[in-house]
Amino acid sequence: MPVPDYQTLMLPVLRLFAAGKTNISECLDDLKREFDISDEEAEELLPSGKMTYLGNRAHWARTYLGKAGLLQSPRRGFHEITELGRDFLATHPKELNNKVLEQFDAFAEWRSTQSATDSDIETPLPKGSDQSDQTPEDAIQEASQILNRTLRDDLLTELLRVSPARFEQLILDVLSAMGFGGGKLSNKTLTPISGDGGIDGVINEDALGLDAVYIQAKRYAPENKVGRPDIQRFVGSLTGESATKGVFVTTSDFSREAHEYVQRVQQRIVLLNGQRLAQLMIEHNVGVRTQSTVVIKKLDDDYFTSD
Repeated sequence: MPVPDYQTLMLPVLRLFAAGKTNISECLDDLKREFDISDEEAEELLPSGKMTYLGNRAHWARTYLGKAGLLQSPRRGFHEITELGRDFLATHPKELNNKVLEQFDAFAEWRSTQSATDSDIETPLPKGSDQSDQTPEDAIQEASQILNRTLRDDLLTELLRVSPARFEQLILDVLSAMGFGGGKLSNKTLTPISGDGGIDGVINEDALGLDAVYIQAKRYAPENKVGRPDIQRFVGSLTGESATKGVFVTTSDFSREAHEYVQRVQQRIVLLNGQRLAQLMIEHNVGVRTQSTVVIKKLDDDYFTSD
C-alpha cells in the first residue's frame, strides 16, 4: 500500500520507541511490515531526491511526538519514550494525530508560536489546514512557518550542547554575519573565559573600529530566565570599560524586570533571547544550510503585451 501520512504513523512510531527503538532508521522495516509497504514504495524519494517519503513522514511523526513530550532526545540522533508517552500508551489509544496531541500543553504551546521559513522536509499540513480552503501561496507560507519553527527548536537544542567558549564564539559569528565589523574576523575578539569582568566578547560596530559593542552570553535552560541582577552586573562592566553599547544574549529569555531596567540605563543595551538568536542564525546562515529551494514563477505580462 502507499506510504501513510505522518499522522497515521504517529501511534506505530510511539509504540516502536516504547519497544526499544532509538531512532527512525530502526523503525522503517517495522513500519513497512505493519502497513504492507513494498520495497519500491518505501524507496520512493521526495522531489528533492534527498529523502524517502517513508523516512520523511516517520521523521515528522517523531518530531510531533517530541513536541508533545511523548518522546525525548537526550542526544543527537537518539530518541526515547518518556513517562508521559508510556502513560498515554497505557490507555490503549486507538488513534493518535494532531487533534489528540492538542491535549498536551507542550504541543499546544508549540503550535501556537509564530515563525517563518526554511528546510528540506516534505511538510505536513499545519493546524486547521485543508487543501480545499487554502490557496497554494497560503499553504506554502504556513508550511514555511512550521519548518522554521522546528529548525529554531533544533538550533536551541544544539546551543545548549556546545561548550561555553564555542557558544561565545557563535554569538560573535552571528553579529559578524549581520555586518558588524565589516564581516572581518580581525574585528571581533573573545575575552578570557575567567576574569572577564562580565564581558564575553567585543566586536567593532564598523569596519574601521570607531565604536565597539560589548557582549555577554549566558547559556540557560528555558525555564531559567535572565533577571535584573545579571543585567546590572553587565551594565557595571560596560561602565568600567567606558562602553556605551552592549548585547546580552541568552538561550532562555529575560524577565520583565530585566526589560524594564535596560530602558532606564544610559548605555544602549539589546537583549537577545534564545528564539531571536536562533532566528538570526537562520536568517544569516550561521549553523544552517539551504538544502532545497522552491521557485515560484508567474506569467510575464510584459512579454505578451503587444507593441
